[in-house]
Amino acid sequence: MAASRAAYAAEKTLGHTGDPITAQDISKPPATTPHTSMCALTWQGKNHVAMRTVPQPTLLEPTDVILRVTGSTVCGSDLHLLHGVVIELSPGDILGHEFCGVVDAVGSAVKNVGAGDRVVASFQIACGECWYCERKLSSQCERTSGNRAQRTMYGGRTAGIFGYSHFTGGFAGGQAEYVRVPLGDVNLLKLPDDVPDEKGLYLSDVLCTAWHAVVDTGVTKDDVVAIWGAGPIGQMSADFAFHHGAARVILIDRNWRLAFCQSQQPRLETLNYAELPAGTSVTERLKEMTGGRGPDVGLECVAGEYAKGWVHAVEMAVGAETDSSEVLNEMITSVRNYGRVGVTGVYVGFTNHFNIGSLMERGIRLIGNGQAPVHKYWEELLEKVRSGEIDPLRMVTHRVRVEDLDKVYGQFEKKADGMQKVFAETRFSAPRAEGSPELTRY
Repeated sequence: MAASRAAYAAEKTLGHTGDPITAQDISKPPATTPHTSMCALTWQGKNHVAMRTVPQPTLLEPTDVILRVTGSTVCGSDLHLLHGVVIELSPGDILGHEFCGVVDAVGSAVKNVGAGDRVVASFQIACGECWYCERKLSSQCERTSGNRAQRTMYGGRTAGIFGYSHFTGGFAGGQAEYVRVPLGDVNLLKLPDDVPDEKGLYLSDVLCTAWHAVVDTGVTKDDVVAIWGAGPIGQMSADFAFHHGAARVILIDRNWRLAFCQSQQPRLETLNYAELPAGTSVTERLKEMTGGRGPDVGLECVAGEYAKGWVHAVEMAVGAETDSSEVLNEMITSVRNYGRVGVTGVYVGFTNHFNIGSLMERGIRLIGNGQAPVHKYWEELLEKVRSGEIDPLRMVTHRVRVEDLDKVYGQFEKKADGMQKVFAETRFSAPRAEGSPELTRY
């Protein structure tokens, strides 16, 4: 194996089974010939992404699969990459961790999928054999990311992730026309004919992530649930909280997304913190809305890079912290005594001014949900999509071309044009499915 292709796999993972997984350096996709190229969205530096023509990926291992991408999307997590918050990105890295496609080529050891199969990929890369994978906790796979900095920061490693920097393994992403999927038998789920790409795509991340936030935090019958963040994860978490028996769900944000989510889920209550009277906090309003006690559960669907106050903004700007604790503190003080707080939004490193006193004295259960273990849920959720019990199209507002993704990032970041969730088609995509948005060009 050429050293350039295995640079990040050379740091052998320390899981107790098998050999390390070879990563395709996301900034240097290999080519079969000088003439096989594709378009892909690449990171070019902080706050700068661009479409580039790059070589197509090839099979590196017998267990690899090459997909022709037929659908991808933009996630709130992609904005953390855009902003340079996730460390160890390099100019030219191919982005995108949510995608589906048609199998184009398979390695000699692949048994479960073949050329022409329609599949969706898990956003995390699992080996299928280690202690965590055996328990369907695929996001914590011990073998697919050998990054030493992550182990030092976190006290352990997590799974490799597509298009998510060398900090998570250095695997090229799927906001492209082709993508290499390591361990294809483990990390691909076949899509039946009655599930179009416009629905099946979201089993890659957002559906599993929202479901996991609700299940892992322990939402149960008659709970009052408050959700911070009205993006796609917050919207679907609200739906899934009701699905698990919540009596009330209160969604908190400061923009048009509140009205959009309420239009899709009339039972939803909303709290626009930008409209609160001067001197009134989110915690105070939530207590008022719940008879003084506070919600039973809080779900964090925002992430740690968005400071609300100037102190955290300054500290983050000068590198004194990587993540703001403001939303977490707001959640801790808002939920009832012995309430539960689940953290699904991405936090990368360290924070200051954390209200550990309230956490301890009031018995708050703080739960880091982790990256959702997709493999634990995606078969169950696929059946719910097939039956109509879950409709991913409730959050999808735009259909775009992959060639326009550099412009779409700007729209998504600004929450412009009523953009909640997109479906990005390629030249390989099937015709638009009934009920999905018409194509918008940027």
